[in-house]
This record gives sequence, structure tokens and C-alpha cells, in this order.
Amino acid sequence: LEEFAAAGAPEEILYEAKPHIGTDHLPVMVRNIRKKIISLGGSVFFDTRLTGIKVRSGAVSGIEFCAADGAKEQMEAQNVILAVGHSARDTFEMLQSLGLPMEAKPFSVGARIEHAQKMIDRVQYGKFAGHNALGAADYRLAVHLGDGRGVYTFCMCPGGTVVAAASEPEMVVTNGMSTFARDGENANSALLVNVGPEDFGGQGPLAGVEFQRKLEKKAFILGGGDYRAPAQRVGDFLKRQPSKSFGDVRPTYPRGVTPCLLDDCLPDFIADSMRAGIREMDRRLHGFACPDAVLTAVESRSSSPVRIIRGNDMQSAAIKGLYPCGEGAGYAGGIVSAAVDGIRCAEQVLACPNK
Repeated sequence: LEEFAAAGAPEEILYEAKPHIGTDHLPVMVRNIRKKIISLGGSVFFDTRLTGIKVRSGAVSGIEFCAADGAKEQMEAQNVILAVGHSARDTFEMLQSLGLPMEAKPFSVGARIEHAQKMIDRVQYGKFAGHNALGAADYRLAVHLGDGRGVYTFCMCPGGTVVAAASEPEMVVTNGMSTFARDGENANSALLVNVGPEDFGGQGPLAGVEFQRKLEKKAFILGGGDYRAPAQRVGDFLKRQPSKSFGDVRPTYPRGVTPCLLDDCLPDFIADSMRAGIREMDRRLHGFACPDAVLTAVESRSSSPVRIIRGNDMQSAAIKGLYPCGEGAGYAGGIVSAAVDGIRCAEQVLACPNK
């Protein structure tokens, strides 16, 4: 947090119980962090794709990459911290082709749910809702259904916006964001259902990736094939009937939405679990099942569907000097835990350099 504040994040994050930077502050922060890395001797390559890992005698000897101008280049390296993002599917495929040990792992799938922020404030703050000393209220909910499956909210964005997050053409993926002020009309959160390898089937470590792609493609088609997202009123979703319009809560997805029946792009076990979860969550946060609340699909990138196998020394099980790291590698579940894993990998490199 101190590094973030030094890079331009609001100082409030240093003492608030729930520190919030705000998406509007991130560009300046990232730029300043990049400048610091460069000042310390680092380099940053834009529009550059990792295409290979060079191995000699079972250990890393370098990397291969494709530069912005299309040129293929190489770089020698005795240690590589592979902090692959959870959506870098081309990198997963490249690593699989190298025979790097990987496995499919559980993740979550669902949709973004939007409510009127004023309603959330009333439920959470009661008579103090609207007080100048109080910011936009948040919530965090989780339930365990009778069949053992979990349903939970994640990445709740008070006064926020649902955003597009697809990384491949002809796919629709949702996410959420809030500015520092958190002053938008809607509150949004991911509403997610736990999914395991036994649910998506398939062969090999990338079976979960293919499951994601299938749902994201369905969402693209259901939305109209023009990057609008499929969306549905919660009241209609609970009744299993298509939405034809929206009520008091207006969808914020910037590309636009298409009212529909979300069951047409979600597997039955996910849609049914979401319905059961919404009803149970409404008992804990009255108004969560508000008929005019909006579900926008599909939320499929909350965590990585792949784990790159590593040992207790944090190195790849197959290549010495290769350190799979962070959320995409399957060892973190959010910003803070990914940062901690990065620190642990760096400390391990310093303690046990690959010579």
C-alpha cells in the first residue's frame, strides 16, 4: 500500500479498513511504477508476446518473444518469474506445447448483478443512509447450497460500472469497476458459482479454458453478435422468463445490453445455483432479489482455470529457474494475494539463484 501511495494512490488507502484506489487513479499509478522500475534498471516491453522458454540441461536459459514490429527475438535468462495473467490463453497453450506440467483447477462462473446504490445504502446504513460522512455502502455475501455448491459475491463495486473484459474476438466477458468517488447510481458485484473439473469435463489441463470460451461465445451470440452483453432482470431470471425491458435499475455495461433469458448462455447447474443463491442472499440483505436488479453475463474470469505445477521451492516441477507466479499460474485469488506471491517468488530467486 505504501508503494501504491508513493505512486499516486490516495493516502486514505494507508489507514482505511477497506482501502480503495479507484480505477480513475490507476493510469497515473501504473505510469509512475513503470518509471520507478526503469530507474532501477528494469525494462518494459509493450505489445510483446512471450512465445517460448529456452531450456538447457533441465534449466531455464532464456526466453523467446515476438516484438511489437513482428520481429522474433531472444533474451538470455537464468531465472524467469512467469507471472502470467489468468486470461493469457495463448501463453497457456504455448506452455502446454512445451510439456510444462499443468492441471485444470476449480474456478467460478456467473454474472454481474446490479442494484440501485441508494437501496444498498438504505439496507446497510438504515436511518443514516445518505449521511455526508458515509460513502457508498458495500456488501459481501456467500451461501452454501444443499448440494454442497457455493455461491458468493466477489469484487463488489459500490457506485460502480459493469465493464467489458473480453480478451479474444467474438466473446463477451463482464467485470466491474468503481472510481475513487464511488458516486455512480448503481452498485455491482460478481455473483459467482463454484465450478470444478468434474463440471466442465474435457481432456487435459486447458479443459477449463475451453469451458470459459464456450460460455463467452454463447454470451456474444445471445447479446446480438455485436459485443452487447446479454442481460436480464432478476425478477424475470427467478421466474425463468425472458426479459423484454428493464425497470428502475438501468444496466451500465458500456457496449449496451440485450434483454434475454440468461439460461440460454449458462449451464443449468450454474443458473439454478444462482437462483437459489439470490433467494438465500435476499434473506441476509433484504432487497438483493429486487425484481428490477439486473444480471449481465457472463462473468468467467474471476480466477485462473489453470494451475502451473511448482514445488516447495516455487520453481516449475519440470524446469529449474522457472517460477510460475500469481493469479494466472493458479497461486493467488486477487490483487493482494498475487502481490504477495510475487514477493515470495522474488525472495526465492534471491535465496536460490539458478547458476
